[in-house]
Amino acid sequence: MADLRDELHTTAEVGELDRPTVWPESEPLPLDTTETAPEADAVPEDGADPLERAHAFLAGHPVADGYSGLPWALRHLPWFDLELGESAVDTDVPRMREGHVGALFWSLHLPEGLAGDRAVGATLEQLDLVQTVVQAHPEGLRMAHTAAEITDAHHCGRVAVVLGPAGAGALGDSLGILRNLHALGLRVLTLSGTTWASGTGLTRFGEEVLREMNRLGVLVDLSGTSEATISRALAASKAPVLFTRSAARALRPHPANLTDDVLTELGTAKGLCLVPLTAEQTGPSVRDVADHLEHVRALAGAECVGLSGTYDSGAAHPQDLADASCYPHLIAELLTRGWSETDLALLTWGNVQRVLRSADFTARAAQQRREPSSAKIAELDG
Repeated sequence: MADLRDELHTTAEVGELDRPTVWPESEPLPLDTTETAPEADAVPEDGADPLERAHAFLAGHPVADGYSGLPWALRHLPWFDLELGESAVDTDVPRMREGHVGALFWSLHLPEGLAGDRAVGATLEQLDLVQTVVQAHPEGLRMAHTAAEITDAHHCGRVAVVLGPAGAGALGDSLGILRNLHALGLRVLTLSGTTWASGTGLTRFGEEVLREMNRLGVLVDLSGTSEATISRALAASKAPVLFTRSAARALRPHPANLTDDVLTELGTAKGLCLVPLTAEQTGPSVRDVADHLEHVRALAGAECVGLSGTYDSGAAHPQDLADASCYPHLIAELLTRGWSETDLALLTWGNVQRVLRSADFTARAAQQRREPSSAKIAELDG
């Protein structure tokens, strides 16, 4: 661990998180990180209907959804309008407003079988599509690259679109391509599907990729990676790591779900597990999803659990969680289980803000100490 950590002092604690407000209808409300929400936004008393309480809570603390397969789904539509509504997909602006989604990570993952130059080219096409879609829907969507830009988009009544995760194959084993993808907006990369991040863990070149990601501020996604890669990345990364689509293996033995030991390590490293709303990984009901969220919270801590809708990815979803409008049903279930507003605010919004801010802070510090890496895979891995 020391060989990767000795280049930077441990990062300082990041300041208080931005606190979102309600969807603005006219002028955006001012950002206030110290005072309580306005009385009009207060969550109704415990005796009120749980779904009503959930809507009231989400009006002040929207969802930062950690994974959407929308870009690939849109590639197959001859025409669409996400601002008016699009029945051919699970996600559009009206449903995101109904579900109180404030930010959405748009996946650039590709179908299996694409590798090398084809993977690089297809990822660039995906990225171009996302930027085109966002520009075509200016009243509902806004591109964002930082925690502050996500909050600004929300204050302006837009859903913030964050680029990533992309697959590691999109790099073509080139750190130069990584830097170019970051310059184009990429903020999350999944470390799987390459020779340098495999079942045996990270190679020397893989560790250099991780260092460069830390230097740039690209978050490490470990969902679907091997235990060896997970262990090394958790120990080596100076910025928090993500699991964009992982639940608790103790409750459901899916290969992408995390063991209790990994969840405990994740809590120690202050990473973030984004629990997917898929029947395969979490179960067929809202209660099953809530069980996973509580299990992750118990082992990793309330500051290390978030939400990943995984909509438009081809996955089946639990009952009452069919599309992006359904988050209030899940929050209502958690409210009935006695979750505090503090823990819910971390779950929906605060934890994603924290890891983005921490990654940016780490990158600024690293850039003062490291030049862009010119390492080649042939030099390090032979």
